[in-house]
Amino acid sequence: DFAPITMAASSPNILVVTPTFPVKSVRELIALAKARPAELNYGASGAGSSNHLSAELFKSMAGVNIVHVPYKGAPQALTDVLGGQVALNFSAISLALPHVKAGRLRLLGISNAQRSLLLPDVPTIAESGLPGYAMTTWVGLLAPAKTPQPIIARLNDALLRVVRTADSRAQFASQGAEPAENSAEQFAAFIRAESEKYAKVVKSSGMMRSEEH
Repeated sequence: DFAPITMAASSPNILVVTPTFPVKSVRELIALAKARPAELNYGASGAGSSNHLSAELFKSMAGVNIVHVPYKGAPQALTDVLGGQVALNFSAISLALPHVKAGRLRLLGISNAQRSLLLPDVPTIAESGLPGYAMTTWVGLLAPAKTPQPIIARLNDALLRVVRTADSRAQFASQGAEPAENSAEQFAAFIRAESEKYAKVVKSSGMMRSEEH
């Protein structure tokens, strides 16, 4: 139904726990979860949200059973992590980072495939215990299907010029996002890959069956 033009920005999640939680790395978290199957839990803002998918992808790749506790919103889920009622959370940077800086949360890793421009000293989840892990939410521009290629190319060029401006980068950073630049072809390939990736996660997690009930 759509003709991809380009991705504009992407936002990683950060994996956080309370400072009293007995793990200090992704590797230690996986080991604890394997030793205590279905005893640990995580909070997420509803089925299919980015933090829900982040956690279910983590569980699938690590081969662990961590129980999903659904909330009406991300702030409520994070509040219970801060209070110790929930073990961990995959949170938006803008929401959790102030608590990390204040010492109220421990940051285990970031969900980007590569280290974030916003937090260059924070290791990725992939490099700190779960190789190949990558999850981001993203924003992009699409046109109606069958839009002529010259128009797609012109829109791609125009949007990338906007994304590269200092004002755009500053606005993205304020929301915990990073600018993204790719061609229409690269964006289309990315969407296909993401669709296949999360179709498997949704199926293996059973989240659609739980929603039906």
